[in-house]
Amino acid sequence: MVNIPFLPRSGDPLPDGVTRPTWVILDLHGSYPARQPSNPIQALLNRTETLEALEARAEKLRGAEWLHGVLVRFSEFTASPATAHAIRGILSRLAGEKRVVAFLPQLTMTGLIAASGAREVVSPESADVMVPGFGLEQTFLGEFLRKSGIEFENLRIREYKAALTRYSQDHMDDANREQLTAYLHGLESAWARDLAAARGVSEDVARTWLTGDLTSAHGAREAGLIDRVAYEDDLIGPGTRPMAAVLDLLMPKKPSNPKAGRVAVVSLVGTIVTGKSRNNPLPLPLLGGPQAGSDTVVAALRHAKKDKTTKAIVLYVDSGGGSALASDLIWREVATSDKPVVAVMGEYAASGGYYVLTHAKHVVASPYTLTGSIGVVSGKPVLRDFNARHGLRPEAVGRERALMYTASRPFSEDEREHVKRGISEVYDRFISRVAEGRKLTTERVNEIGRGRIWSGLDALELGLIDELGDLQTGLARARELAGLPHDAPVWNAAPAKTGPFPEFAQEAADAARVSVWPFGRERVLTWFDQEVKVR
Repeated sequence: MVNIPFLPRSGDPLPDGVTRPTWVILDLHGSYPARQPSNPIQALLNRTETLEALEARAEKLRGAEWLHGVLVRFSEFTASPATAHAIRGILSRLAGEKRVVAFLPQLTMTGLIAASGAREVVSPESADVMVPGFGLEQTFLGEFLRKSGIEFENLRIREYKAALTRYSQDHMDDANREQLTAYLHGLESAWARDLAAARGVSEDVARTWLTGDLTSAHGAREAGLIDRVAYEDDLIGPGTRPMAAVLDLLMPKKPSNPKAGRVAVVSLVGTIVTGKSRNNPLPLPLLGGPQAGSDTVVAALRHAKKDKTTKAIVLYVDSGGGSALASDLIWREVATSDKPVVAVMGEYAASGGYYVLTHAKHVVASPYTLTGSIGVVSGKPVLRDFNARHGLRPEAVGRERALMYTASRPFSEDEREHVKRGISEVYDRFISRVAEGRKLTTERVNEIGRGRIWSGLDALELGLIDELGDLQTGLARARELAGLPHDAPVWNAAPAKTGPFPEFAQEAADAARVSVWPFGRERVLTWFDQEVKVR
């Protein structure tokens, strides 16, 4: 049974004979991106809690000899399943040294993944119980756009490549439904495995929790999903303090000697584009969110490769891909590295996000990662009817082929064949990259490719990755490959300074530009539209 005394009012003294808190409260809330921005100014302005910071905090708690236990308090936890799995690992490592209790007011699929790293899970009697399995919903815009006079050309390789189908179609096709169903099945298999291991039951028993129609904390306790039904004031007491109150008591970790060697982390987050990395805050399809520029990522990799103290590189990828050209330029830097490169997948490492890491020495993914999507797509919106309805009359002069990507008309048959030939060549190059890097035949890669997505759990069985784990797993493998000690230091690699103006200033200027097509002049994409958000 959990037995933690009650938390006092702020400023109350510790109990007699107790000189330091015996329990600490660690709050978990938000989405937890993996790393701080590599640019120091961006990092200073970033107010989002990161996995990097959480790991460092947990490591300090592990080393606090005066500490008996940690109460992990979940509130407004919005992390993805892959991130929740990484937090599970952090709490599990902490539980190896301290007693860790998770207080989970909302029993959700992702919350339970993260909390399963604790030794004990407690929920209040009034807890929201939402354990329905995983599902997703996509809105198809094809008919809506057509009613507005907008068509969408969608040329793809092959049947599973669904990056542009929600713009060109009015429904989900059979191939897309098949791959999404299989992906969700992979997530639920991973969930059952994680929860079964944490709760000491079989995976078959864990799967019954998804179909048992649980509605209350007491029901969850009886089913074995949690340890105890209790309120927060039942769990904390006079020897307990919040994390902020004990920061001065936590000894900083003894730094390793960087001259002996260190590991660089290069982050690739967002849609892959040519040019500089930037972020567009507009919440729009194609336009919004972070964009990983090939110039920025390549420069960061080169900085890490040239740094004399860096002995290995971890490439952290959380991307659904993007520009085929930009993906290939980043791939080249990984493939030509004399230093071992370990790739770690986040929530996504699909299409171009998979392309860039095919030649890493070792590839790590969460069982919940969406990966694969080995395929190519190209297309364009066609505004011919829209223009006619609104009295807009584009007039063309010059070569017709020079205007083949104009939105004012569809492709001609000759142009369509030209585009198909181009994306076929890119697809052949893609599968050859995967085959060479993953030691598979091109026939096998084509079989598991064709634009199809896979969960990390399935990707391991297919040979697309080497190991299930998280960023800490990737760092451990990088140290091993480089012959470094297990505590060798880590640094976030950014492009080296190339002039008097800091990199972030140019990135801010680039971010201010808004374009209806975020991929520059590139029209051939190794891209998986990231509108796959499981619930």
